[in-house]
Amino acid sequence: MRPDRKLTYAAAIREAFDIALARDKSVFLIGEGIPDPKGAFGTTIGLQKKYGKDRVMDMPVSENGMTGVCIGAALSGMRPVLTHMRVDFSLYSFDQIVNTAAKWYFMFGGKMSVPLVIRMIIGRGWGQGPQHSQSLQALFAHIPGLKVVMPATAHDAKGLLLCAIEDPNPVIFIEHRWLHSTIGPVPDGYYTVPIGVASVLQRGRDITVVSDSYMTAESMRTVGELAKIGVSAELIDLRSIVPMDMATILTSVKKTGRLLVVDTGVRSFGVTAEIVSHVSERMHARLKVAPQRIGLPDHPAPTSWALAKTYYPTRLTLAKEIIAMVGWKPLRLKKIMKELTSSHDDRLDTPDPTFTGPF
Repeated sequence: MRPDRKLTYAAAIREAFDIALARDKSVFLIGEGIPDPKGAFGTTIGLQKKYGKDRVMDMPVSENGMTGVCIGAALSGMRPVLTHMRVDFSLYSFDQIVNTAAKWYFMFGGKMSVPLVIRMIIGRGWGQGPQHSQSLQALFAHIPGLKVVMPATAHDAKGLLLCAIEDPNPVIFIEHRWLHSTIGPVPDGYYTVPIGVASVLQRGRDITVVSDSYMTAESMRTVGELAKIGVSAELIDLRSIVPMDMATILTSVKKTGRLLVVDTGVRSFGVTAEIVSHVSERMHARLKVAPQRIGLPDHPAPTSWALAKTYYPTRLTLAKEIIAMVGWKPLRLKKIMKELTSSHDDRLDTPDPTFTGPF
């Protein structure tokens, strides 16, 4: 084992697939574009050649029907991994996911389960617009019977994917496409990251910041720069939306007395609201200020990059909120404006090239 070996996020996912396919003949991959030369953002390149067309396969543009086929395969003893190249496409199969996969174990008294992983790619940019840029994790998190994971690092992407494939029940595995090119340490060989356990990426005393997926990258940059001017933030990467590691969050807030939650999705009725409500219900007396949350505004994602500049929160958005919550004067923010302002053309529809990992 080489724990210091580094891979891209996409390569880590591909390695997880390679290991899973080799370990278990019941595992197969299916999805639109899976065997294409670019291999679903580089996550499946070469796997069809290695394992054959019966285990790594394309599928017709029939999301609802093919999700039903995968559910049937899972009930018959297989372990399918179905990929939607955009989370938006999964809505065509919402009935199968919500009314069949999520409920089968319950309806049959635990005697039958659906070991199905459904990958969904989220993320914005390049003019994708309202129908290809959504972050819909809150929809799936609302459905009892589904587990929902959103790894932010290459290490967690590999470990969580292997854990999800081995899970006896359906797992929604959400990847932000701006993370695919990030790089981080990934041990070789087989390992798993347990679903439902958050990761404390940085310890701090002044405020607890809870984030997920790509917003963990933004948050890590922010808390790192704020530390230079004396703001000590504790950063928690959720990793799993369902089940959610509330124990780790509550322990941190008990220490800091402040909570900021950051998510890639729409702010209202989402992941941030759930966490704030949990903390407010259980730790009201320990809070020094009202909990705050950052997410997308309540209107569809714009196509124009000019409109995107005011739609998506940035690390500067986070910094301003953190400084306000810890009671520092806004003037202190000027000291870190240069580092927190993106070094590229500041178009929020293209990835920040300075995010390489581990952030």
